[in-house]
Amino acid sequence: MLKRALAGLLERFSSVSLARSSLIYDWRRYLAALLAVSFSGLLVAIQLGLLFGMFGTVSNYIEESGADVWVGYPDTKSVDLGRNISTRNEVHLHMHPGVRRVEKMLLGMGDWRRDDGAMIMTYITGVDTRPDGMGLARVIPPDMRLALDEPGAVVVDESDIARLRAEVGSTVEINGKRAKVVGLTSGMRAIGAANVFCSLSTAEDFGLTTSKGDVETTYYLVRARDPRDVDALLDDLIRSAPPGSFSAWKSDDFAVRSQLYWLLETGSGVGVGFSSLLGLLVGAVITSQTLKGAIMSSLKEYATLRALGIPLNALRAVVVEQSFWIGVVGLVLTAAGLAFTAVAAEALHVALLFPWWSLAGTGVLVLGLAVGSGMAALRPLYRVDPAELLR
Repeated sequence: MLKRALAGLLERFSSVSLARSSLIYDWRRYLAALLAVSFSGLLVAIQLGLLFGMFGTVSNYIEESGADVWVGYPDTKSVDLGRNISTRNEVHLHMHPGVRRVEKMLLGMGDWRRDDGAMIMTYITGVDTRPDGMGLARVIPPDMRLALDEPGAVVVDESDIARLRAEVGSTVEINGKRAKVVGLTSGMRAIGAANVFCSLSTAEDFGLTTSKGDVETTYYLVRARDPRDVDALLDDLIRSAPPGSFSAWKSDDFAVRSQLYWLLETGSGVGVGFSSLLGLLVGAVITSQTLKGAIMSSLKEYATLRALGIPLNALRAVVVEQSFWIGVVGLVLTAAGLAFTAVAAEALHVALLFPWWSLAGTGVLVLGLAVGSGMAALRPLYRVDPAELLR
């Protein structure tokens, strides 16, 4: 038994050595397959990164704020599609014993007039400017909030400077009102429009409320007295809300809800997903055909091995082993390409997001693609005959 085990181990060791040594010695033959695997992985990872980055910007308003619960218009699909609700709901929120703090956030559209007369669409966000305000607390520091207290003061994201033709200190026009840029944020690029942040009073001056006697706000940001009781607080708020007055969501749930809306209920998410799948299929076909070509060009070598008595299963193991190592080295090249792409995207303010589970899934997918392509290319190997040596 021990002898057979050692013999099997030696045979396996010898197969691995043959697979690796043939890849190293004849690397030019497998270079095309290696590049096909790496570019396929790079294409899928970047497509997914763009998808998550683009739709991740939608939930930036939530993730960069410090609220436990968001209260807004009934059945709002995404945070950027909020509609105003009456401020009479604020009393209802304050009366709950589990609520520690409530503050407003105004969110709406606006027109930014550039110095050349062009109009740029913007998302205007009005936040509480107190130093410990919850709205966008992670991107607007206390000193910048203090500057926003000045009437007409606004903050824009650094990624939109060129599009808005503005800089810190510039005097601009928003919705027909004069405004002054007093600071820059980072990482708050929006889809289809530029982000503009200001105080609640400045946002009202820009026309984000259409109230006639009844003051309105887009969202209430609620902080729980005890973060462990957020679920119970949310249930109480929803259950006790006057019919049709508002909906409430936990921050994490509202962020996911917003991203899923853009991902699944708009054509853009489906389009990017389809292009990722297409890239994967193209990579699979190219890799399979390249590996098949490499095997076809090695038929005489495999026929020699068959003539020396090497069983077909051992040759099959060599090909699969080669495919595995091509996948591993291809993943290393993919990782290097992703690192370079991430640095370039950061410099160009392109929203790219690579969650660890997305990278892990892409790695498993690409490795499976390489091994699967190798197995698909095994067919010519089944026809290997020592007579090939005589041709």
